[in-house]
Amino acid sequence: MAEKTYYLGIDVGSTASKCVIANASGEIAGKGLAGSGAGTVGPKTAVDAALADAGVTMDDIAASCATGYGRNLMEWADTQMSELSCHAKGAAQLFPGVRTVIDIGGQDAKVLSIGFSGDLENFVMNDKCAAGTGRFLDVMASIFGCKVSDLSGYDAQSSEVAPISSTCTVFAESEVISKLSEGVAIPNIVAGIHTSVVERTAGLARRLGVKAPVVMTGGVALNERLRDRLADKLGTDIQTNEDSQFIGAYGAALHAHEKARS
Repeated sequence: MAEKTYYLGIDVGSTASKCVIANASGEIAGKGLAGSGAGTVGPKTAVDAALADAGVTMDDIAASCATGYGRNLMEWADTQMSELSCHAKGAAQLFPGVRTVIDIGGQDAKVLSIGFSGDLENFVMNDKCAAGTGRFLDVMASIFGCKVSDLSGYDAQSSEVAPISSTCTVFAESEVISKLSEGVAIPNIVAGIHTSVVERTAGLARRLGVKAPVVMTGGVALNERLRDRLADKLGTDIQTNEDSQFIGAYGAALHAHEKARS
């Protein structure tokens, strides 16, 4: 029987499922994304896509690890691991020397402090309110009838920031609708929405203490304008890459690799 040399990590979020297949060298061999999370067919869809991308089947998987909001639902996975540890491990592998990781997830925002060894040292987290999370951006985008991925483009067209003073998602939604009825330009409102998220995230980061280099993970990291505004607010560059949304799943795959080899 041929040796199994691939490792599967799945990050089951509240709004999306991400899966990464790592090879024996710990490199990303395949990845899959589904726009639905825990309690849906999203996890299976993400796994199937990642396996197909890597050109392997579950018979080739030596070990698997689940992380994220719905990790305990993945009973077939060999292990479950906190998304904090997985984001830390994935980011440290892709960005050697990283000291701070910022992850704006679907239902929470997290800032992680990474040690010189690449291990998680400390963290702060906002998981009590949807404001300042990916869900907040989803709600805001729905008001404009656009995709979350369109928000960065709107912000790029802004001439000023229309402040969003409400810290509650429900009240902020009403505030945005009021600004639209007053004729405030959508790009300026989006700039205000991004600024609101940045203020809350920067507040979390300052509680922990920001050490460079800083890496941003998760789907919101792909929002260039929000990322740039956060970098300006923190006074430091923020690194990311095209695999930012998969870093939690990648970290889970690396954990599976470690456990299988230990």
